[in-house]
Amino acid sequence: MTTTTAPAPAVDDTATAVPRPAVWRALLRNRLALAALAFLAVIIVCAVCAPLIAPADPNAQNLLGRLQPPAWQSGGSAAHLLGTDQLGRDLLSRIIYGTRVSLLVGAGAALLAGTIGTTVGLASGYFGGWTDRVAMRVADVQLAFPAILLALAVVGFVGSGLWYVILVLGITGWVSYARVVRSEVLSLRSRDFVTEAHAIGVGHLTIMRRHLLPNVLAPLATIGTLHIAAAVVAEASLSYLGLGVPKETVTWGGMLADGQLYLGTSWWIAVFPGVALMLTSLAINITGDALRDVADPKAYRR
Repeated sequence: MTTTTAPAPAVDDTATAVPRPAVWRALLRNRLALAALAFLAVIIVCAVCAPLIAPADPNAQNLLGRLQPPAWQSGGSAAHLLGTDQLGRDLLSRIIYGTRVSLLVGAGAALLAGTIGTTVGLASGYFGGWTDRVAMRVADVQLAFPAILLALAVVGFVGSGLWYVILVLGITGWVSYARVVRSEVLSLRSRDFVTEAHAIGVGHLTIMRRHLLPNVLAPLATIGTLHIAAAVVAEASLSYLGLGVPKETVTWGGMLADGQLYLGTSWWIAVFPGVALMLTSLAINITGDALRDVADPKAYRR
């Protein structure tokens, strides 16, 4: 006599899953996130279309029109809405062109650091043992040095340049990615879906790529946006000290350095680039929080 086993009932996870429309509706109710996204959209358009948007050549000098105040102040001109600097260069045009360097450095450094940190974190958390110990000790050694000082030392040694700055900020920023990914993988590697993948002979690289990596994307989105903001500020700091990109390239940090001697008389030279830097960093951080919520629907489970 043979017996048959009834198939196990399918698990209904609709009670725990949150429909994507509900996620996006919750995001649309976040007015602060929408404002940040709108501001970032404007910044990205300025960076991509700078030659079309900027009212003047950012490096064109006019000593007869130097230190003109913003258009709304006495002595200002509609031709220079935010005024001119000590060499008569249009400040609005320089701020618009400065977005290019800031966003390129921020995105490039975050991409490089994220690639390195995610790879190290996946290997460290998945394999454990000596791989984990070596990776985490290297991370501890790097954390012993302040990131900005390490960047200053490396840039001072290899020289200044846009790609050098991206490389340095990327290499010095991988630790936070690695630690978060390692922590997530340590909690995931003992789950049933990983154990079952091992049992049917799935390779290590496939498990890490197809089963573990998708489960760490939510924290990676938050860390990535935070690192973009940090890289933008770090690039401005290096340029302010004269160790970032070449002097002839327009950067917000370089504009801050140019305006520091004129704060008492021509405040706009330093204030407007500083405001642009602050608002951009703030908008990126707020956007990172919103992306985390979209990537992790559990945030909307009320």
